[in-house]
Amino acid sequence: MKFKQSDAQNQRLERITTSHLVVGIDMAKETHVAQATNFRGIVVSKRHLSFSNSMDGFEKLNRWMTELQQKHRLKKLIIGMEPTGHYWFNLANWLADKELHVVMVNPATTKRNKENRDNSPSKNDPKDALIIADSVSRGFYYEYTRQSLVFQRLRTIMSDREFWVSNSVRLQNRIIRWLDIRFPEYPSVFKDWTCKRSLATLKTFPCPQDLETYAVPDVISAWRTHMQRAGGSTGMEKAAQLIAHAKRSVGDRTAVEESKADLIRLLEEFERVTTMLEQIEKDIESLLSEIPVAQQLRTIKGLGKIFTAAILAGTGDLRQYAHGRQVLRKAGLNLAESTSGKRKGRIVLSKRGDSALRKYLYLATVQLVWNNPVFRHLHEHNVQEKKMKKQQSIFKLIGKLARILVGIVQRGETFIPEKTVLAWAEAA
Repeated sequence: MKFKQSDAQNQRLERITTSHLVVGIDMAKETHVAQATNFRGIVVSKRHLSFSNSMDGFEKLNRWMTELQQKHRLKKLIIGMEPTGHYWFNLANWLADKELHVVMVNPATTKRNKENRDNSPSKNDPKDALIIADSVSRGFYYEYTRQSLVFQRLRTIMSDREFWVSNSVRLQNRIIRWLDIRFPEYPSVFKDWTCKRSLATLKTFPCPQDLETYAVPDVISAWRTHMQRAGGSTGMEKAAQLIAHAKRSVGDRTAVEESKADLIRLLEEFERVTTMLEQIEKDIESLLSEIPVAQQLRTIKGLGKIFTAAILAGTGDLRQYAHGRQVLRKAGLNLAESTSGKRKGRIVLSKRGDSALRKYLYLATVQLVWNNPVFRHLHEHNVQEKKMKKQQSIFKLIGKLARILVGIVQRGETFIPEKTVLAWAEAA
């Protein structure tokens, strides 16, 4: 399919022929609802079909669609549904396994078209199913394509990582809160509380009053139970600072035993999640080695394994894209404007797409500006020569990155600076 939106819309409309039965399905956790129309949007079923989220329900839907096709002599079938949460996965995959044509309708489309038929803001499942069928018949859908197994595995493991990273951040914030209440002077000794010496301290002397009666050799001796290189000039200096700050701490001294137990639980959970994330990163590295296009992307200096995995998890196989603009649209990074007559509105990001992909494309571009000389040169040129704001330049470079990603994959090449920036070609 061509990457121009108008061409893509025309092609989607052309696929709906006079011999098509168009089925719209409103998804739910337990009971789905289906409605059927012809290519013009005329309802061809006497009433909607309700079916359960089970094998019996799926087979009931299949029999219902087959009967309608036979009754109205419609040889082709297209099934549209909203990607509501995770409820649609099983049905969409089951239908795809039967080689039926499954498409997706954006929930925003359903919401904006709910008054088309009856000029009423009322909402119910049969009406939503009919609106979905209408949207499909008018070409307002996108194809449901199942990625290969390795991309499905990558998407699953990246979703898993995102969940545990959020948990890790939540635990870290909770531990920092604990320190702010009990030992507010602690950050002046350890800038990074997650370092080995700091963790050994929190396990052994979490509260200031635990340190008041100890000398420097005693603190270092206690550290040795949790780390190998506890002493040295650095260890003695840190131990002395800890004792000095503990004696003058303004931290809360009430409910000490309960607060210690709370900290122990937090530290144990934090270390467990950290170990889990390390294992997930190893699994990601192993998965990327099975994906040829991942090796091409990693030739871009500064695009690490996590960014590569996150981009591929969001986009799937980049070989299916014709242009970088398709990647931007999938991430909701395409531009949108509102103008009417003499009024010209602001141009903003549409944000109608995969939020995780949008986040990682942004973070990857920032990382490349810091670590990749090509992107750093482009960013400086945008800021100094074109007088762009830094944030404007970053978003412009996101588009550049998307085009580079699709380009090198389509051509089977590695990243070549000379093809990106003219200055490199002239220097060569």
